[in-house]
Amino acid sequence: MPSRRRLVPQAQQALDQLKYEVAGQLGIQLPRDGYYGYLMTRDAGAIGGNMVRRMIMMAEQQLASRGQI
Repeated sequence: MPSRRRLVPQAQQALDQLKYEVAGQLGIQLPRDGYYGYLMTRDAGAIGGNMVRRMIMMAEQQLASRGQI
């Protein structure tokens, strides 16, 4: 079974910040203690999906600013 280690461990704080931003924009209250057992699957999927969209958008903007797109 493959390990799930992060390629950039320092990115954890930025990912957490993005998660809380996206959840706030969607009107979903996340527990600060880190236990998501009561979070509905639909809400977790919406947060993750929107995080991926925003990360793709940021990557595209960086590539466009470098003239690589």
